Amino acid sequence: MATFVAFDKDGTRSYGKLENGTIFELAAPPWVSDKPNGKKFPLREMKLLCPVEPSKIVLTGLNYKDHIKESASATKEFDEPVLALKAPSALIGPEEPIRHPGGGLEVHYEGELAVVIGKKACKVFKEESPNYVLGYTCLNDVTARNLQKKDIQWGRAKSFDSFCPVGPWIVSGIDPTHLKLTTRQNGLVRQQGDTSKMIWNPFELVSFISSVMTLLPGDVISTGTPSGVGAVLPEDVIEIEIEKIGVLRNKVAAA
Repeated sequence: MATFVAFDKDGTRSYGKLENGTIFELAAPPWVSDKPNGKKFPLREMKLLCPVEPSKIVLTGLNYKDHIKESASATKEFDEPVLALKAPSALIGPEEPIRHPGGGLEVHYEGELAVVIGKKACKVFKEESPNYVLGYTCLNDVTARNLQKKDIQWGRAKSFDSFCPVGPWIVSGIDPTHLKLTTRQNGLVRQQGDTSKMIWNPFELVSFISSVMTLLPGDVISTGTPSGVGAVLPEDVIEIEIEKIGVLRNKVAAA
């Protein structure tokens, strides 16, 4: 089990391995190499950044039965995973503000487990999928719900700048198929799920998605949200907590 972080070092983006409160800087992003360069820094003195730089963010929709029941846009389970893409320009890190666009948009949080790809994956069998995964992190699939209902495609609703908080870090070497997931809004629990309740587990998703598009090192797959999604307003604080990973915290601000 290893924990990888991205951090701001004198205005420069760097990566490191976190051990007992100390960041051991890496010579490259962890999906390229996990070799340290000999430098180390106290975690408490570093600003954490979004831990990923993907070529694409692949979303999985309607992957929990309880979320399907609460979703006005779905009336049934699907025979295959429902996929959508989110713009990488929507990415932000822990403690960065989610910018509410205003203009009558109904903006919702969606707490999700995200998979970070570790090496190029194309037409991968499910049994081989773990070999292509670097690790796992928390993701808030922020969505303009009224636009999602209005548009045929989901890209606009999910790709506003700051609509993809990810973090606080990437954790490798854990079993992603049985993790508790909790979303809190201003300290109140809004979502409480378990990844064991997914219709398609992370390894099945890696296999299915890689049969459609080649996944590159650093790419992100978000695995869907359980029930309990809801609207946010400026000044709200949203926390996504996933067992064995940590807490992703972001405050909502007016754009």
